[in-house]
Amino acid sequence: MPIGRVNAAKFIGRYLPEPHETDLGGEEAHHLIATVHADRACPPSGHSIGWHDCYLSADILPLTWKADLLLEPNGSPRPIPDYLTGEAWERAVEAGRLAARIRREAHRRGLH
Repeated sequence: MPIGRVNAAKFIGRYLPEPHETDLGGEEAHHLIATVHADRACPPSGHSIGWHDCYLSADILPLTWKADLLLEPNGSPRPIPDYLTGEAWERAVEAGRLAARIRREAHRRGLH
């Protein structure tokens, strides 16, 4: 008998308890970081996973986990790939700063 797959996303809480969710940027922060993650993961040369799927895979995560997608282990923003230019580059800079702030503030507040 085949075993059905379980979608883990429904067990991961996307939202942090208030006031943390709002204080860390809320829905705008979710969208910005997920967009930049997808931009980084899907270079113009192509990728085996589509941009929209990359976006959705990041968007299901809570802000603290989402921020980690754009950060080095020491908490600083990861370097921006050369293929991101113009508005995509500007978004990446803004998202990197936001992700670093979210990580610092989450650590200060004891959030994971």
